[in-house]
Amino acid sequence: MSAPPLKKPVVTEREARQVAEAAREQAWRKPSFAKELFLGRFRLDLIHPHPLPTDEAVRRGEQFLTKLRAFCETKVDGALIEREARIPDEVIDGLKELGALGMKIDPKYGGLGLTQVYYNKALALVGSASPAIGVLLSAHQSIGVPQPLKLFGTPEQKEKFLPRCARTDISAFLLTEPDVGSDPARLATTAVPDGDDYLLDGVKLWTTNGVVADLLVVMARVPKSEGHKGGITAFVVETDAPGVTVENRNAFMGLRGIENGVTRLHQVRVPAANRIGPEGAGLKIALTTLNTGRLSLPASCVAAGKWCLKIAREWSAAREQWGKPVANHEAVGQKISFIAATTFALEAVLDLSSQMADEDRNDIRIEGALAKLFASEMGWRIADELVQIRGGRGFETADSLRARGERAVPAEQMLRDLRINRIFEGSTEIMHLLIAREAVDAHLTVAGDLIDPEKSLSDKARAGANAGVFYAKWLPKLVAGPGQLPRTYGDFHPAGHPDLATHLRYVERNARKLARSTFYAMSRWQGRMETKQGFLGRVVDIGAELFAMSAAVVRAELLRSQGDHGREAYQLADVFCRQSRIRVEELFGRLWNNTDDLDRKVVKGVLGGAYEWLEQGVIDPSGEGPWIADATPGPSEKENVHRRIQ
Repeated sequence: MSAPPLKKPVVTEREARQVAEAAREQAWRKPSFAKELFLGRFRLDLIHPHPLPTDEAVRRGEQFLTKLRAFCETKVDGALIEREARIPDEVIDGLKELGALGMKIDPKYGGLGLTQVYYNKALALVGSASPAIGVLLSAHQSIGVPQPLKLFGTPEQKEKFLPRCARTDISAFLLTEPDVGSDPARLATTAVPDGDDYLLDGVKLWTTNGVVADLLVVMARVPKSEGHKGGITAFVVETDAPGVTVENRNAFMGLRGIENGVTRLHQVRVPAANRIGPEGAGLKIALTTLNTGRLSLPASCVAAGKWCLKIAREWSAAREQWGKPVANHEAVGQKISFIAATTFALEAVLDLSSQMADEDRNDIRIEGALAKLFASEMGWRIADELVQIRGGRGFETADSLRARGERAVPAEQMLRDLRINRIFEGSTEIMHLLIAREAVDAHLTVAGDLIDPEKSLSDKARAGANAGVFYAKWLPKLVAGPGQLPRTYGDFHPAGHPDLATHLRYVERNARKLARSTFYAMSRWQGRMETKQGFLGRVVDIGAELFAMSAAVVRAELLRSQGDHGREAYQLADVFCRQSRIRVEELFGRLWNNTDDLDRKVVKGVLGGAYEWLEQGVIDPSGEGPWIADATPGPSEKENVHRRIQ
């Protein structure tokens, strides 16, 4: 007999943090440019000279991109997918024949074995034809079955599942639940041991690819019992297993063609051989998978930026106002400059992070997270600026434009499609907290016990001694550095090109300033630091800007050295860095001059009903119903809308 299913966990805020902390990769076994940056150490040597793919990786990648481009240009109708909110089966079949399902899978399992760099280029290409296809391929390979098996699977699991994932089977990742998002400590889906199997029960929400998936990665809680460590655990589940029901295909403001649903698991029998890693390792597997998996979202943002730049250029040259093209009016020109410079920087961040992931010389957990955060925010701003440049036509749908005889430019669709990137795979707010935790890791390692109210006096004394040694060596290095020497990084100011060395000196100086600010904040707030989410978010945003500036400058020098549009690259990097510096200065000012305390008071008043009078005079069209759907375990009472792609 199986054990009764667990009740939904009730956890305190501290317990939730402990679960998240236990899932973190604790050690830093490899260098990290971004980690050093937050510590005030500008390690240019970790990113310059810019790492490059091997000749074989380029050959294989370019060969596939050529085939993929031809397929997209002849077989993919993005407008049709948008109208019908579905990718045609024949398109998915064509992608399978191309090997697109196995871009990151080793050739010995039937995959293409592309590098992260070329995988992202492929996602950007196909995503520009149809964002829904980009999401399907990304969810399948970046977070679905292939990636966790690549990192944590047994040889038997790889032999069994990877050939299927490479050619025929679509996969999905099931973590989120109706009442569980970025707080996995409250995960309610259970996996109860039953002999050599586990019985899974629960409901999963927002299962991208779940409606058409053949294989699922499911995160479920194993109860602790004799012979079972328990904890959140990862499983590979066959979608056609008895008890798996796709109860709903969700619809969204954008990405209308994605197959995202609600999946119910009722007494689903899963063999222990399908467990990925040991019991209790599920969250660590998920987080490690996302370290590189998050790079697929910046790829879509880079593609969006490139397309927005093309449309902005063509439209602004054709559209005239007051006797000249609108591009020549400064108000519009500034927007075009922002789009061009930021797109260059986004591609620089993506390619640098991806190449570092391929080389595996560096720990890129922070770089990958920064790339996702920065690209999703800037990609959205780029699309918004394009809509503004297009004016009323930016707000009009492509079908409407076509119907009245104009070019069918889907600017408003781009805006809708990109909006989810600020939420997907860690919202901006969660990314701020995740990156901030990694950024202060060195401080917590040496001084964490000092600010932990539950630690004993002897623990605090030891922590104080360790902290004294660390800070005695670290703090003096934050006073002065190469950024204050006028000739430093002179190689980045070749004759006839803009001076990019000045921007690297700026990054070095402000990395030290950022580290000093973080140290001061920890000294001031100590154990309350984790509640200062506004401050931490600004610290992370400054770090993201400094990282992007570094990547842009290094990429510009790479292109110059290769004779590949070097002069133009230097100009774009210079403009981006100057725009970025303005944002950095504003963020530094807002570290200490902000309305955070007042905001908390207003929030307390809002939740207490003090401002309900302000809500009067409108009609709420949302109707009745629970805020969160019932997810009580049990058999499904709905029709199974799972659709297998034949």
